[in-house]
Amino acid sequence: MDALSTINIRQTPQSEQAAPGQKRNAAGGYTFTVSDDTKIHRFLSIGTEGGTFYATEKEITKANAAVVLANAAGRGSWLVERIVEISTAGRAPRQNPALFALAACSALADEAGRRAAHEAIPVVCRTGTHLFIFTRYCEQLRGWGAGLRRGIGRWFTEKDIDSLAYQMVKYRQREGWSQRDLLRLAHPVIEEPARRALFNWTTTGSVETSRAPGGELREVGATREDLPALVGAFECAQAATTTAEWVELIGAFPLSWEMLPDAAITTPEVWRALVAKGIPQTALIRQLPRLTRLGVLDGETLATVVAQLTNAERLRKGRIHPINVLVALRTYASGRATKGSSTWTPKAKIIDALDAAFYLAYGAIEPAGKRTLLALDISGSMGWAQTGLAITAREASAALALVTMATEPDAACVGFSTNLVELAISPRQRLDDAIRAVSNLAFGGTDCALPMVWAEKTKAKVDTFTIITDNETWAGSIHPHQALTRYRQKMGIDARCVVVGMTATDFSIADPNDPGMLDVAGMDSNVPHLVADFSRGSI
Repeated sequence: MDALSTINIRQTPQSEQAAPGQKRNAAGGYTFTVSDDTKIHRFLSIGTEGGTFYATEKEITKANAAVVLANAAGRGSWLVERIVEISTAGRAPRQNPALFALAACSALADEAGRRAAHEAIPVVCRTGTHLFIFTRYCEQLRGWGAGLRRGIGRWFTEKDIDSLAYQMVKYRQREGWSQRDLLRLAHPVIEEPARRALFNWTTTGSVETSRAPGGELREVGATREDLPALVGAFECAQAATTTAEWVELIGAFPLSWEMLPDAAITTPEVWRALVAKGIPQTALIRQLPRLTRLGVLDGETLATVVAQLTNAERLRKGRIHPINVLVALRTYASGRATKGSSTWTPKAKIIDALDAAFYLAYGAIEPAGKRTLLALDISGSMGWAQTGLAITAREASAALALVTMATEPDAACVGFSTNLVELAISPRQRLDDAIRAVSNLAFGGTDCALPMVWAEKTKAKVDTFTIITDNETWAGSIHPHQALTRYRQKMGIDARCVVVGMTATDFSIADPNDPGMLDVAGMDSNVPHLVADFSRGSI
């Protein structure tokens, strides 16, 4: 045998390095390493909760945190901009990664970066829960300095008084912190009577007195009349003992279910009143099982809930992430809680409404009009729960594929592991049907080159390959980027390839030196738009 015949730079087994920028991934194959920018984006938009098939939650969190901490110290202002961008656009299913990164910038950035982080606190910490989580992260990374105190103080002073009262009454304590704790630490300086009355009520229980920095009580110029009306309504709700009283208060004031005593939230009439008044979109999605168990979802209440779930403007304003809708749909349709023993009989109209809400969460997508092959990684590693949620990366990939198939007129869908199969997924299917289509297949190793190899072999004409994967490829006789180059040459088509990474790892099959390959992360509301823009050549 001629030993030189084994040297081939056009076709290299995935178990061997094919380019200088490649490193061994967790599965043993060689893939490209992504830049810090990409790592940060994946962390902020996907998170690390639950780990991956090949790495524990602790391992992958430690690796991502190291990148975040290094970038917070090295380019804090840039990192704050990314945090604000992703957080305010609702492009992450969970806020914790953004809050951790913001705390890192507060602790480690240079003066400009720390100032930017503190100014961003009211923007990123939109709820009381966010503020408590951020504070807990700060305590893990730093002490209490004047800049952090001022930043948290702005959370209390920059909101209008009614919005602030709502947050302070709804989120009274979480994560080992209370609103009183934070007010005493931040000690914001205020002159507005209503705000002073609210702060006094929170810290001492009295409107007329506040606590001085030394701990002693002192008289201040505020009265009960200065207190926001919602606080009085909250006190009345806590003191009430009848359903009629609670329903009357809900009709008159913007009370949420968290502001009511435990006895109230077991009453169907109370929930009917809350639905009629308007439950915030995120809370409504989370409370669907409870509403079903209580028998509330019928007649006018059912119609109201369906209308709210399928209201595109409410979804946009509520920053509802598509994956949270998908998880809610899967959990609700199952009729049982993922934690605990609660069960319910799902309502078909609610399932249909959640199905519609998933697509609406992405907004209007302009089709690229290109011949598109959606290739879903259905290997064993994709069966891992994505970011610790009650859905696997494989199932999430099927849902994301449906969005593209509903948009692009000329799109086909295949699944691959170490073999490739055509998937019975069509844009006319419901989400739960598409998920079932990828849930009962024979899984194995991973060969991300198979979509291009298959298209070349069958002479399928493809303008854009969209590969949805965890990038843990290892089993093929040719690397994905080499297979794409060969497909272009054999078919005479300048095909593009979008790689949608479903986990926050350091790897991608996309060649960073190939302008015809794009690496994106997760399934946030921006992904289908990016894929379509890249496919048509707009970016």
